[in-house]
Amino acid sequence: MSTETLTNLRDYLCGTLSPSDLLWLVEELGTRLREEDELKPYTKEELYERIAVSERQIAEGKYKTIEEVFHEFGEEFETEEILEGV
Repeated sequence: MSTETLTNLRDYLCGTLSPSDLLWLVEELGTRLREEDELKPYTKEELYERIAVSERQIAEGKYKTIEEVFHEFGEEFETEEILEGV
C-alpha cells in the first residue's frame, strides 16, 4: 500500500474514531504485530499444499464470491451494532 493511501487511511480514522476507539485500535494492531513476529514462515512445500487444497476447493465449488463475503460481513456488523446498542 502506498504511503499516500496509508496517510489518508490514518487521517480518516483519526477524524472518525473516538479517542478510546483509537487506543483500542493501536493496542489491537500492536498485539497482531507481536503475534506475527511469533509465527514461523511456511515452507515451500506447505505453501504448495495450501494452494493445491484451494484449487481443489474451487474446482468442487467450495468458495464464496466477494459479494457473498461482504454480505456476510455486513450482517455480522449489523448484529454487533444491535448487540452493542449502537
